[in-house]
Amino acid sequence: MRKLFTLDGLRISSSGKGPRTMTEDVKTESAEQFSKRLKLPFTDFFLLTRALTHRSYLNENKDAIEDNERLEFLGDAVLDFMVAEWLYHLFPEKPEGDLTRLRAALVHTEQLANFARKINLGLALQLGKGEIQAGGRERTTLLCDTFEALIGALYLYAGMPAVEAFMEPLLLEVVDSILQNHIAEDTKSRLQEWAQGRGLASPKYILVAEEGPDHNKTFEMEVRIGNKSYGRGIGSNKQSAEKSAAREALVSLGILEHN
Repeated sequence: MRKLFTLDGLRISSSGKGPRTMTEDVKTESAEQFSKRLKLPFTDFFLLTRALTHRSYLNENKDAIEDNERLEFLGDAVLDFMVAEWLYHLFPEKPEGDLTRLRAALVHTEQLANFARKINLGLALQLGKGEIQAGGRERTTLLCDTFEALIGALYLYAGMPAVEAFMEPLLLEVVDSILQNHIAEDTKSRLQEWAQGRGLASPKYILVAEEGPDHNKTFEMEVRIGNKSYGRGIGSNKQSAEKSAAREALVSLGILEHN
Protein backbone atom coordinates (compact mmCIF):
# COMPACT_ATOMS: atom_id res chain seq x y z
CA MET A 1 0.00 0.00 0.00
CA ARG A 2 1.43 3.37 -0.92
CA LYS A 3 1.62 6.07 1.71
CA LEU A 4 -0.77 8.87 0.94
CA PHE A 5 0.44 11.56 3.28
CA THR A 6 2.27 12.01 6.54
CA LEU A 7 1.29 13.25 9.96
CA ASP A 8 1.99 16.80 8.80
CA GLY A 9 -0.81 16.41 6.30
CA LEU A 10 -3.44 15.93 8.99
CA ARG A 11 -4.30 18.62 11.47
CA ILE A 12 -4.85 16.39 14.48
CA SER A 13 -6.01 19.06 16.91
CA SER A 14 -7.52 22.47 16.36
CA SER A 15 -5.22 24.01 18.96
CA GLY A 16 -2.17 21.82 18.52
CA LYS A 17 -2.30 21.19 22.26
CA GLY A 18 -4.21 17.91 22.27
CA PRO A 19 -7.84 17.05 22.91
CA ARG A 20 -10.08 19.57 24.63
CA THR A 21 -12.39 18.78 27.52
CA MET A 22 -16.01 18.72 26.37
CA THR A 23 -18.40 20.52 28.69
CA GLU A 24 -22.12 20.93 28.20
CA ASP A 25 -21.76 24.53 26.97
CA VAL A 26 -19.29 23.71 24.16
CA LYS A 27 -20.71 24.96 20.87
CA THR A 28 -21.19 22.13 18.40
CA GLU A 29 -18.91 22.37 15.39
CA SER A 30 -20.72 22.12 12.07
CA ALA A 31 -19.90 19.33 9.64
CA GLU A 32 -18.36 21.90 7.31
CA GLN A 33 -16.17 23.36 10.06
CA PHE A 34 -15.11 19.88 11.13
CA SER A 35 -14.21 18.91 7.58
CA LYS A 36 -12.18 22.07 7.02
CA ARG A 37 -10.34 21.69 10.33
CA LEU A 38 -9.21 18.18 9.45
CA LYS A 39 -8.76 18.93 5.74
CA LEU A 40 -11.21 16.20 4.75
CA PRO A 41 -12.30 16.00 1.09
CA PHE A 42 -16.02 16.70 1.68
CA THR A 43 -17.62 19.50 -0.33
CA ASP A 44 -21.16 18.16 0.12
CA PHE A 45 -21.77 17.66 3.83
CA PHE A 46 -24.91 15.49 3.84
CA LEU A 47 -23.09 12.22 4.54
CA LEU A 48 -20.73 13.80 7.04
CA THR A 49 -23.60 15.42 8.93
CA ARG A 50 -25.31 12.05 9.16
CA ALA A 51 -22.10 10.47 10.44
CA LEU A 52 -21.94 13.02 13.25
CA THR A 53 -25.60 12.66 14.27
CA HIS A 54 -26.40 10.48 17.29
CA ARG A 55 -29.87 8.99 17.67
CA SER A 56 -30.42 11.09 20.82
CA TYR A 57 -30.34 14.19 18.59
CA LEU A 58 -33.14 12.80 16.42
CA ASN A 59 -35.28 12.23 19.50
CA GLU A 60 -35.23 15.97 20.20
CA ASN A 61 -35.07 17.28 16.62
CA LYS A 62 -37.80 15.65 14.55
CA ASP A 63 -36.70 17.37 11.34
CA ALA A 64 -33.14 16.02 11.59
CA ILE A 65 -31.78 13.56 9.06
CA GLU A 66 -31.08 9.88 9.71
CA ASP A 67 -28.74 8.99 12.59
CA ASN A 68 -25.29 7.50 12.10
CA GLU A 69 -25.92 3.85 12.95
CA ARG A 70 -25.95 2.53 9.36
CA LEU A 71 -22.74 4.41 8.60
CA GLU A 72 -21.25 2.99 11.80
CA PHE A 73 -22.02 -0.52 10.52
CA LEU A 74 -20.28 0.22 7.22
CA GLY A 75 -17.32 2.00 8.80
CA ASP A 76 -16.65 -0.94 11.10
CA ALA A 77 -16.22 -3.25 8.10
CA VAL A 78 -14.16 -0.69 6.15
CA LEU A 79 -11.78 -0.22 9.09
CA ASP A 80 -11.30 -3.96 9.51
CA PHE A 81 -10.33 -4.34 5.86
CA MET A 82 -8.22 -1.19 5.62
CA VAL A 83 -6.22 -1.93 8.78
CA ALA A 84 -5.75 -5.56 7.75
CA GLU A 85 -4.27 -4.55 4.39
CA TRP A 86 -2.14 -1.84 6.02
CA LEU A 87 -0.66 -4.33 8.49
CA TYR A 88 -0.16 -6.93 5.74
CA HIS A 89 2.14 -4.54 3.86
CA LEU A 90 3.75 -3.00 6.95
CA PHE A 91 4.79 -6.34 8.47
CA PRO A 92 5.48 -8.76 5.60
CA GLU A 93 7.27 -11.16 7.95
CA LYS A 94 4.54 -11.55 10.57
CA PRO A 95 2.29 -14.64 10.59
CA GLU A 96 -1.48 -14.52 10.37
CA GLY A 97 -2.00 -14.88 14.12
CA ASP A 98 0.15 -11.87 14.96
CA LEU A 99 -1.52 -9.73 12.30
CA THR A 100 -4.96 -10.71 13.58
CA ARG A 101 -4.09 -9.70 17.13
CA LEU A 102 -2.53 -6.42 16.00
CA ARG A 103 -5.58 -5.55 13.94
CA ALA A 104 -7.84 -6.33 16.89
CA ALA A 105 -5.81 -3.94 19.06
CA LEU A 106 -5.89 -1.16 16.46
CA VAL A 107 -9.66 -1.32 15.91
CA HIS A 108 -10.56 -1.98 19.54
CA THR A 109 -13.23 0.26 21.06
CA GLU A 110 -10.76 2.05 23.34
CA GLN A 111 -8.29 2.69 20.53
CA LEU A 112 -10.89 4.05 18.12
CA ALA A 113 -12.19 6.31 20.89
CA ASN A 114 -8.62 7.54 21.40
CA PHE A 115 -8.39 8.34 17.69
CA ALA A 116 -11.67 10.25 18.04
CA ARG A 117 -10.27 12.24 20.96
CA LYS A 118 -7.10 12.93 19.00
CA ILE A 119 -9.08 14.71 16.30
CA ASN A 120 -11.48 16.34 18.78
CA LEU A 121 -14.42 14.49 17.26
CA GLY A 122 -16.52 15.30 20.32
CA LEU A 123 -16.67 18.94 19.23
CA ALA A 124 -18.73 18.02 16.18
CA LEU A 125 -21.14 15.46 17.65
CA GLN A 126 -24.82 16.25 17.25
CA LEU A 127 -26.29 14.98 20.51
CA GLY A 128 -29.50 15.41 22.42
CA LYS A 129 -29.35 17.73 25.43
CA GLY A 130 -29.67 14.85 27.86
CA GLU A 131 -26.81 12.99 26.21
CA ILE A 132 -24.63 16.11 26.34
CA GLN A 133 -25.34 16.59 30.04
CA ALA A 134 -24.52 12.93 30.65
CA GLY A 135 -21.04 13.45 29.16
CA GLY A 136 -21.74 11.94 25.77
CA ARG A 137 -19.08 14.02 24.03
CA GLU A 138 -16.41 12.11 25.98
CA ARG A 139 -18.03 8.68 26.31
CA THR A 140 -15.75 5.99 24.94
CA THR A 141 -18.39 3.85 23.23
CA LEU A 142 -20.11 6.84 21.65
CA LEU A 143 -16.81 8.23 20.34
CA CYS A 144 -15.86 4.83 18.93
CA ASP A 145 -19.22 4.43 17.19
CA THR A 146 -19.07 7.93 15.71
CA PHE A 147 -15.50 7.41 14.52
CA GLU A 148 -16.65 4.29 12.67
CA ALA A 149 -19.54 6.26 11.16
CA LEU A 150 -17.08 8.95 10.04
CA ILE A 151 -15.01 6.29 8.27
CA GLY A 152 -18.16 4.94 6.63
CA ALA A 153 -19.08 8.39 5.33
CA LEU A 154 -15.55 9.07 4.11
CA TYR A 155 -15.51 5.74 2.26
CA LEU A 156 -18.84 6.38 0.53
CA TYR A 157 -17.90 9.93 -0.41
CA ALA A 158 -14.29 9.54 -1.56
CA GLY A 159 -13.41 5.84 -1.55
CA MET A 160 -10.75 3.74 0.15
CA PRO A 161 -7.80 6.01 -0.80
CA ALA A 162 -9.34 8.80 1.29
CA VAL A 163 -9.82 6.43 4.22
CA GLU A 164 -6.19 5.32 3.95
CA ALA A 165 -4.99 8.92 3.80
CA PHE A 166 -6.99 9.82 6.89
CA MET A 167 -6.13 6.73 8.93
CA GLU A 168 -2.45 6.19 8.19
CA PRO A 169 -1.13 9.13 10.26
CA LEU A 170 -3.24 8.03 13.22
CA LEU A 171 -2.10 4.42 12.90
CA LEU A 172 1.57 5.33 12.54
CA GLU A 173 1.43 7.25 15.81
CA VAL A 174 0.37 4.21 17.83
CA VAL A 175 1.43 1.06 16.00
CA ASP A 176 4.89 0.83 17.60
CA SER A 177 3.58 1.13 21.15
CA ILE A 178 0.75 -1.30 20.41
CA LEU A 179 3.27 -3.73 18.95
CA GLN A 180 5.38 -3.56 22.12
CA ASN A 181 2.32 -3.98 24.34
CA HIS A 182 1.18 -6.82 22.12
CA ILE A 183 4.50 -8.61 22.62
CA ALA A 184 4.45 -8.04 26.37
CA GLU A 185 0.80 -8.98 26.89
CA ASP A 186 0.75 -11.87 24.46
CA THR A 187 3.70 -13.95 25.65
CA LYS A 188 1.56 -16.41 27.61
CA SER A 189 -0.90 -17.02 24.77
CA ARG A 190 1.93 -17.39 22.25
CA LEU A 191 3.61 -19.99 24.45
CA GLN A 192 0.26 -21.74 24.84
CA GLU A 193 -0.18 -21.82 21.04
CA TRP A 194 3.35 -23.16 20.58
CA ALA A 195 2.70 -26.01 23.01
CA GLN A 196 -0.70 -26.85 21.53
CA GLY A 197 0.71 -26.83 18.01
CA ARG A 198 3.14 -29.57 19.03
CA GLY A 199 0.66 -31.66 20.97
CA LEU A 200 2.27 -30.80 24.30
CA ALA A 201 0.64 -30.14 27.64
CA SER A 202 -0.48 -26.61 28.44
CA PRO A 203 2.16 -24.47 30.18
CA LYS A 204 1.93 -24.40 33.97
CA TYR A 205 3.25 -21.56 36.10
CA ILE A 206 4.76 -22.44 39.47
CA LEU A 207 5.68 -20.02 42.24
CA VAL A 208 9.39 -20.44 42.92
CA ALA A 209 10.03 -17.59 45.35
CA GLU A 210 8.21 -14.76 47.09
CA GLU A 211 10.24 -12.08 48.82
CA GLY A 212 9.83 -8.68 50.43
CA PRO A 213 7.26 -6.96 52.65
CA ASP A 214 3.56 -7.04 51.81
CA HIS A 215 3.64 -3.59 50.21
CA ASN A 216 6.67 -4.34 48.03
CA LYS A 217 6.78 -8.03 47.19
CA THR A 218 8.76 -9.66 44.41
CA PHE A 219 7.59 -12.91 42.84
CA GLU A 220 9.56 -15.45 40.82
CA MET A 221 7.57 -17.82 38.63
CA GLU A 222 8.72 -20.81 36.59
CA VAL A 223 6.91 -22.02 33.48
CA ARG A 224 6.86 -25.76 32.86
CA ILE A 225 5.49 -27.77 29.96
CA GLY A 226 5.14 -31.36 31.05
CA ASN A 227 8.13 -32.08 33.26
CA LYS A 228 10.45 -29.60 31.55
CA SER A 229 11.23 -26.08 32.74
CA TYR A 230 11.25 -23.53 29.91
CA GLY A 231 11.93 -20.30 31.73
CA ARG A 232 11.69 -18.17 34.86
CA GLY A 233 10.54 -14.62 35.38
CA ILE A 234 10.43 -12.04 38.15
CA GLY A 235 7.74 -9.42 38.70
CA SER A 236 5.99 -7.25 41.25
CA ASN A 237 2.98 -9.58 41.07
CA LYS A 238 2.39 -13.14 39.96
CA GLN A 239 0.85 -12.14 36.64
CA SER A 240 3.79 -10.00 35.53
CA ALA A 241 6.22 -12.71 36.69
CA GLU A 242 4.31 -15.28 34.62
CA LYS A 243 4.52 -13.05 31.54
CA SER A 244 8.23 -12.61 32.12
CA ALA A 245 8.68 -16.37 32.44
CA ALA A 246 6.71 -16.95 29.25
CA ARG A 247 8.85 -14.40 27.44
CA GLU A 248 12.01 -16.13 28.67
CA ALA A 249 10.62 -19.40 27.34
CA LEU A 250 9.86 -17.85 23.94
CA VAL A 251 13.39 -16.43 23.79
CA SER A 252 14.90 -19.82 24.64
CA LEU A 253 12.79 -21.39 21.88
CA GLY A 254 13.99 -18.80 19.36
CA ILE A 255 10.50 -17.36 18.87
CA LEU A 256 11.42 -13.97 20.34
CA GLU A 257 14.72 -12.13 20.27
CA HIS A 258 16.52 -11.38 23.51
CA ASN A 259 16.35 -7.67 24.43
